[in-house]
Amino acid sequence: MKDKLLDWLNLFLVADVFLVLFSFAWLAAAVIGRGAGVPLGLDLWYKLWQPVFTPAIGILMGGAILSGIISQITKRLKSN
Repeated sequence: MKDKLLDWLNLFLVADVFLVLFSFAWLAAAVIGRGAGVPLGLDLWYKLWQPVFTPAIGILMGGAILSGIISQITKRLKSN
């Protein structure tokens, strides 16, 4: 049960990493596009920052911490 939960948590965190990386790439492209005068959705990115990207970053950090804590507890329980 615990292994299945960790597998799902890790899968979710991998998907979340790709969402965060996609949002960063979109931001970089949109900023470069704004400088070149090409609209690449910077205003839409700003609108999605608070409801989508901020929670995704928070979930990624919280999940990484939770995954680390669970692996440390598992390691200590196996050594005993």
